Amino acid sequence: MKSSAVTMANSGIDWIDFVFNWCVRLLYDWATFFGITYEEINIWIFIVIWPVITLAMAVWILVLLRKIRRLKFVQTQNV
Repeated sequence: MKSSAVTMANSGIDWIDFVFNWCVRLLYDWATFFGITYEEINIWIFIVIWPVITLAMAVWILVLLRKIRRLKFVQTQNV
């Protein structure tokens, strides 16, 4: 795929079209590098990887909130 000849976006907002087209070209390049299709890399990124990272971050936030709560409790006990 020639990256300079193909445009996918047509929102009418130049910077959005530019960023979208750049991202799509990047995904095509990554797909070629990994030997998979554009659709497959989309599924891996947006259906598998992104949700797993989001859930992991949510769990980590809960762990940190629990630690903060515990530290505040210990701090109030020592005052």
